[in-house]
Parts: sequence; structure tokens; C-alpha cells
Amino acid sequence: MEHRILICDDDIDILNALEIYLRQDGYDVLRAQNGRQAVDLFKKADDEIHLVLLDIMMPVMDGIATAVDIRKHSNVPIIFLSAKSEDTDRILGLNMGADDYITKPFNVVELLARVKAALRRFTRLLGIRSEKPENIKILQTGGLVVDDDKKMVSIDGAQVSLTPIEYNILLLLMKNLDRVFSSEQIYEAVWNEPAFYVSKTVSVHIRKIREKIEINPKEPQYLKVVYGLGYKVVSLK
Repeated sequence: MEHRILICDDDIDILNALEIYLRQDGYDVLRAQNGRQAVDLFKKADDEIHLVLLDIMMPVMDGIATAVDIRKHSNVPIIFLSAKSEDTDRILGLNMGADDYITKPFNVVELLARVKAALRRFTRLLGIRSEKPENIKILQTGGLVVDDDKKMVSIDGAQVSLTPIEYNILLLLMKNLDRVFSSEQIYEAVWNEPAFYVSKTVSVHIRKIREKIEINPKEPQYLKVVYGLGYKVVSLK
């Protein structure tokens, strides 16, 4: 399957370079030079865009606002590109719906590897690759249910919309109820790469999952922190 990637950056040289690298790697590419153009292209293409590479600092409509708008319509992977590398900027990007964050100037090999990893997670989540399961895979604890065949999550019968990263973190913990996973273990299992920078990245995604599955995220029933050790989903009847 040919994946289509939407790239958005106000720097024409970076935009041209990104298009060359991605097309050489076999991807179809759509281009935008500001967030408004990106949102318009995304809405026209509907579900034909499989990943977004998005600069943060742009005129007309910045990357943060663009990500928020895209998240209203889709859980497609979003990777932010930014010259800022501070933790606060990474956390802000993740909070606004990004799946990953790469600082400029970026290494081309790393960029392409992260794109491939994000697309693998997305295609696996949506079942784009046709695989016939041997049996139905439904995981449940209390009112929390993960149907891994349909890639659906529900809480007390109401469907919950998760991003690919959020889904895969929850799936890992649901498959191992009551087992504590450190941030490093979660990162390596879900991102499928060495855990060099993880604590803030994982904790932000954990918080987003809690906001979606817990009645009171500050007093979670399902997804708990074991302080100093990591996270777990508890088994409930």
C-alpha cells in the first residue's frame, strides 16, 4: 500500500527536502506552507492521508492550532518538526495531539525511521493490512474493554477514541493486567526503539489515556501509577 503524507512547513527549502526524501522512500506527498493550507488539504483528502509532518512556528495558522483542528476529525499520526528542543515544547506538542516530535535540524535517517514506525502503528491499529485473526481478541477489566480485532476501546459501553500511540500503550497494559511497566519498557515496546528520551513522552500519553477512560483522571480506577516504578492497568471484575 502506498502511504500518503502531508508535509507542512513555511520554509520552502525544508519543504522541498522533505518531499524529495519521502518520495525517494516510496511515499506520496501533499504539501502545505501554513496550517490553514494543511487543514484544507486534509479535509479534502479525508481518509487518504496516513501521516502528517507538521512544523510548529508558521504564519497564518501555527502547527499547534493545526494539530488541534486535525484531531477534531482524525487520529492520523502527527509528527511535529521544530527548532525548539526544550522539554516544555515537547510536552506542549504531545498535549496538543502529536504522536512524536523531531527537532531541527533533523537527521534524515532518523526522520524516515520515525515516519515508518508511526505508519506501522497506524496501519496495525486500523487493520489496513489484511490479517485474519485465529480468534477474537477482546480484553476486559471492569467496564474497560479493548477489542483488538476491531481496534476499538469502550468504557461502560461508550466508545473511546484513542490515537495509535495511546491505543498501543493501553493494549500493552491490558494484555498484562496488574504488571507494572516502567516508562522505558513502555517506550521500547510501543515506539519499537531504544528509550533515550522517554519519561515526559510516556507520562503525557498516559495522562491523555486517563482523560479518556477514567471518570475522574485524578483518582483513576483503571490506569494507575506505581510511584517510582511505572504504570499498570488493574484487574477488576
